[in-house]
Amino acid sequence: MAFELPDLPYDYDALAPYMSRETLEFHHDKHHQAYVTKGNELAAEAGMDGLSLEEIVKQSHGKNPGLFNNAGQHYNHIHFWKWMKKGGGGTSLPGKLQSAIDSDLGGYDKFKADFVAAGVGQFGSGWAWIAVKDGKLEIMKTPNGENPLVHGAQPILGVDVWEHSYYIDYRNARPKYLEAFIDNLINWDHVLEMYEAATS
Repeated sequence: MAFELPDLPYDYDALAPYMSRETLEFHHDKHHQAYVTKGNELAAEAGMDGLSLEEIVKQSHGKNPGLFNNAGQHYNHIHFWKWMKKGGGGTSLPGKLQSAIDSDLGGYDKFKADFVAAGVGQFGSGWAWIAVKDGKLEIMKTPNGENPLVHGAQPILGVDVWEHSYYIDYRNARPKYLEAFIDNLINWDHVLEMYEAATS
């Protein structure tokens, strides 16, 4: 399956002031495009270009670091754009998701504190996640382009903590970026969609 750069599901100005047009232009048009270009090249070299993206991520893990990083980042970013929307975030979650966060993560406030802590605590580049593992929600963090797929879990929400995701708008204030993401950007409908797929 050839990697393709998806269009953003909103205008470049839609997420301002929490994520600027300039950040999205660099992050989507340049960084994500680079993962697509390099990923296609490396998948073809490895003879994996006929596989699904998830399979490429799983099969290249620990064996082909170059391909793994680019395929992982492509997978992560396809969802990252969908995990945000204009007027997103906040505390009104779909009922099913709220129940799971209450029972598995100790409620919304604890989820928020633990998710921010995971993002802040990820040294260097990486991601913070909510993933479904063994039927339950778990907060995880991973370095670089890694994601929960390679830890036997299914990601349902992820936030990019590579500096290119926030430095233009927040400089070195990663906690502020993470709070803005939770309070103002999360597309809970996409999270619910992924939760339902992971638990069906």
